[in-house]
Amino acid sequence: MQILLRISRIIDAIVEWIGRLTYWLMLLMIFIGVYNVFGRYLGRSIQQKLTSNAFLNIQSYLFDLIFLLGAAYVLKYDGHVRVDLFYKKWNRKQKALANLLGTFLFLIPFSTTILYYAWSPVIKSWQIWEISPNADALPLYPIKSVLIISFVLLIFQGISEAIKNLAILTDQLPPQEGDRHSGL
Repeated sequence: MQILLRISRIIDAIVEWIGRLTYWLMLLMIFIGVYNVFGRYLGRSIQQKLTSNAFLNIQSYLFDLIFLLGAAYVLKYDGHVRVDLFYKKWNRKQKALANLLGTFLFLIPFSTTILYYAWSPVIKSWQIWEISPNADALPLYPIKSVLIISFVLLIFQGISEAIKNLAILTDQLPPQEGDRHSGL
């Protein structure tokens, strides 16, 4: 179990790093959004084009990156929406069992299904060097590839969470202050 917990910590560290990267992407997206607004109005007043569709596409791509790459990070911190009529009253082991079952019955099958159906369109996009149909077009194939990366990360984080929940069920992961599993 200690080897599995070490693997879990490695996965958590990678997802943590990517999650922190999305903080900076968020700031960049906000900066570009503000520039788009001010540039549009300032450009109109001085009759110059200060923005383009490319900036709008970049802002949209950054949002996609934040959403897709942030999914595993949110899972790591148990931030996804949960209907917890019963869950909040359960003890640590009951919660760990529910999380473990949810990972193997829902998260991993859903994520692998998305990967299965997304793989071919992503490959096709790369084969044709797909670009946005908008003026000032940007390539679509890199951002489509992030869909694959996102669900692979989600599966890995799901495996990390499953390892930790299994360790809880086998009393090999004691509660630690500040650990999201300490409240389980």
